[in-house]
Amino acid sequence: MSKRKLNRRQAWRVEKIQQEKAQRARKKEAGIAEQLNAGELGDESEGQIMAHFGAQVEVEARDDRSRRYRCWLRANLGSLVTGDRVVFRPGPETQGVHSGVVETVLPRVSELSRPNPYNEIKPVAANIDFIVLVVAPEPEAHANLIDRYLVAAENCDIEPIILLNKTDLIDADNRAKFDDLLSKYEALGYRTLRVCSRDESSLGELKAFLNDRTSVFVGQSGVGKSSLIGTLLPGEELKVGALSENTRKGKHTTTTARLYHFPAGGDLIDSPGIREFGLWHMSGEEVLYGFRELRPLAGYCRFRDCHHEQEPGCAIRDAVAAGDVREDRFQSYKRILQTLTDL
Repeated sequence: MSKRKLNRRQAWRVEKIQQEKAQRARKKEAGIAEQLNAGELGDESEGQIMAHFGAQVEVEARDDRSRRYRCWLRANLGSLVTGDRVVFRPGPETQGVHSGVVETVLPRVSELSRPNPYNEIKPVAANIDFIVLVVAPEPEAHANLIDRYLVAAENCDIEPIILLNKTDLIDADNRAKFDDLLSKYEALGYRTLRVCSRDESSLGELKAFLNDRTSVFVGQSGVGKSSLIGTLLPGEELKVGALSENTRKGKHTTTTARLYHFPAGGDLIDSPGIREFGLWHMSGEEVLYGFRELRPLAGYCRFRDCHHEQEPGCAIRDAVAAGDVREDRFQSYKRILQTLTDL
């Protein structure tokens, strides 16, 4: 789609906004410079961003977890997110709040991104070891939605695990269904766990897994992410939303991404507003990459532009026919591709 040409008034408005942003950046730099000249900033220290609040971030010192700093950002640092590791300089304390300035952002090990309301791909969390995909019997977990999350996780190069919550809703009528759902992902090498946030005794394996790692919980609203975090981190003030009785879909309750420390070690980032990853920005090749059993077949079709429909010599369809790739996973892959072309 060609880029829309702005009229004169729109172009003037865009230029005015850019000038205002530049002026604010210069004003912020001037204020920081005044603190530097007054000797109010301490020596450089390493820290981690615990939360983001508009133009400021909350930074925890690496060598002193008991102290947090409300920091301004140097200009041209880019978009910082919860989990970023930074170099900052502590500033003066005002009314019980420690201030500071972020000087540098350290390289990210990993990055989780999603579309913002303006259809721009923006990072929402950084330096994550695992994506914990929370699913539940209610709202019911569907394989295609799980596959969409897995495709996004694979393309972020962050290992996903599938966590079935609300196991108290599993009974004789639906047990076989969810056993089959999880077993097909286990056969692909994905790790799965089963828990009930209301039963703390079921969380032992999950707690052991999360220790000494940084994880982020994702999934549909209503699957119990906040309830799980509240159980894993007693004492943290987390709002929990109830399921809508009419739609059986959840209500968004978290308002900002925040990093929490587990008592025995390890961190968790509670990331808001993620019902499902938007894959519209991905190419067909990236979607194929996200299906780990299809990935080795890429490039082996007879025709370079193979659509994996009825073309002769299609390596993927041959693998499906031979039983090396599950038919339902292949159809899920095709449905995701269709969503890209429908937009």
